[in-house]
Amino acid sequence: MQSSPSGADPLDPGPKGFAHRGVHDGAAFPENSLVAFAAALEIGAGIECDLRLTGDGQIVIFHDEDAWRLCASPLTIAGSTLAELGRLRVGEHPIPTLAALLELVSSRVPLLLEVKIANDIWRWVSALRRDLAGYGGPFGVMSFDPRLPRLLKTNLPNVRRGLLVTADLPAMRRGLYMALADPDFLGVQRTALGQPWAQRVRQRMPVYGWTIRTADARAQAQVQADALIWEGDGRPRS
Repeated sequence: MQSSPSGADPLDPGPKGFAHRGVHDGAAFPENSLVAFAAALEIGAGIECDLRLTGDGQIVIFHDEDAWRLCASPLTIAGSTLAELGRLRVGEHPIPTLAALLELVSSRVPLLLEVKIANDIWRWVSALRRDLAGYGGPFGVMSFDPRLPRLLKTNLPNVRRGLLVTADLPAMRRGLYMALADPDFLGVQRTALGQPWAQRVRQRMPVYGWTIRTADARAQAQVQADALIWEGDGRPRS
């Protein structure tokens, strides 16, 4: 993996990159599960995962707003307590908390923690401060919502913060988002990595490419980004 022109990256995962929602594959290794994260640790990959807030202010690792796709349950994450969600299973596994992930990883690999705002931005700072307090390993907190990294800069200035950018985001809005977020790194959708603006950003900060799902995509993206967020056939072969 080529180094960013912007200098050393404290979240550099090395050639294994970041496993998108862990190393997941069907019901035995569900996405965003502790077993998927353990599989990432087994190969020495960094871990990317999704964070949501429960109704009682706890941080769980889950991608969707509701539990229907993964748990066949109509419960929403934001409208349920941790105890209620604790009765659900993803495959044969419980929905993990952020605290459980941090205990499992124990500083061994860098983490990319994507915050799913869900129209509830104001509770996030206190929840992140509580759960991340005392954790000594490398991690970054990122979001598609530029307000989140701005809040982190103001309230948790020692936390490395990132902004996620889609390929179809208009240039003017992208500039406004970046100005508001003032990020330490960008996560850029794979199809936008070769665009001039993305390569200019690499002169100032690390750029991570998402989501790499094929060997061909990896071959292209690994010369356009500082680290890759991958899954499936995008897995590194080295």
